[in-house]
Amino acid sequence: MNVEQGPDTGYRIPDTGHSSPRPDSPELAERAHYWRSAYVHIPFCARRCPYCDFAVVAADEAGGSDTQRYVDALVAEIGMESDSSELHAINFGGGTPTRLHPDALAQIIGALDTQFSIEDDAEISIEANPEDWTPALADDLRRIGFNRVSFGIQSFDPVVLEALGRVHSPRDALEAFTAARAADFTTVSIDLIYGTPAETDESWHATVERAIGLGPDHLSAYALTVEGGTVLSRAVRGGAPEPDPDEQADRYEYLDQVAQSAGLIRYEVSNWARPGHACRYNLSTWMMGEFSAFGTGAHDSRNGVRARNIRRLDAYLKHVEAGTRPRSGSERLGEFESERERFMVGLRLAAGVLPGVIGSPFIMSDEGRRLTDAGVIAVRNGRVVVLRPLLTDLVARSVLSVSPGDC
Repeated sequence: MNVEQGPDTGYRIPDTGHSSPRPDSPELAERAHYWRSAYVHIPFCARRCPYCDFAVVAADEAGGSDTQRYVDALVAEIGMESDSSELHAINFGGGTPTRLHPDALAQIIGALDTQFSIEDDAEISIEANPEDWTPALADDLRRIGFNRVSFGIQSFDPVVLEALGRVHSPRDALEAFTAARAADFTTVSIDLIYGTPAETDESWHATVERAIGLGPDHLSAYALTVEGGTVLSRAVRGGAPEPDPDEQADRYEYLDQVAQSAGLIRYEVSNWARPGHACRYNLSTWMMGEFSAFGTGAHDSRNGVRARNIRRLDAYLKHVEAGTRPRSGSERLGEFESERERFMVGLRLAAGVLPGVIGSPFIMSDEGRRLTDAGVIAVRNGRVVVLRPLLTDLVARSVLSVSPGDC
């Protein structure tokens, strides 16, 4: 791949015979298992959001300005990789990847291309905050190879944005989306968060309608959760209101109805896309495809081994600069554990999952029959499908009742 030229803007799934498969297609899901992908974590943020428990470093924290040193470490870590499989998808997440200069991002893409070789029509995605986005940045990112952008808009209600600790305005979000469209990104995605205590039904409906009205190619929406160790969790312990699960369920169902009416197809519990715009990186990970990951706190899965990197920036840099992989741990899944994980994660897909050795005894178990009779799960075209997506986690937990002796 020539990293100085953006890839072809046509989104093509290899060997499907057509350019726009439905995002919830079983064929697309199964093909995703064979894609190879990479994740690059960029930990830098202007500030730390109160609900965030990711491996991030705010600008006013130690190491918050060590961006080039971190880029050099990423390039060195990529060079330590022993595999050289061609990449079908790359995702830059964070943190805020656009805190790095485009030249630094190009340096990382170049290292990936040298180590792995990036497929000519690979999906190369970046997460971005609206307040950082400009037409010039959009053009630069397209020039160096990015063809997909996901904006962390979260809400179009200023009150909700303030409660979430976001610094952009609804106008910033609109201008960022417009600039991405003008720069000819293949896929422009919007991320939303629902269930913030400051949110009302009316404000959520307005956010959904405004987001859908922009005509995004892809939409992700997640319920606000209270993660331990965050500013939000400390506030809740101190008496602040916490998210209401019943309200969150109502918000989800409203979004699902509006999104699908507008032509966005739900292909995973929290993700909707137009045909041809399902996130290739996400599909690959949900279908247990192999992926490498680089940077602080990054997790990868290759050759039956899952590994995770050190979260602390200073420790990560120390290890890489000493010439060692910055691992904090790894594990090899046994055959039963790997198959169970494949089945449990696959349940998140609207396409469902092939039953395999775990699904068949699960369906025939007392719990499986109860969920089937209740209309929560079904077997359709040989795949186990969750019919009520809000209960997906409940179904997945039920799978844990299946033991090796049942298979």
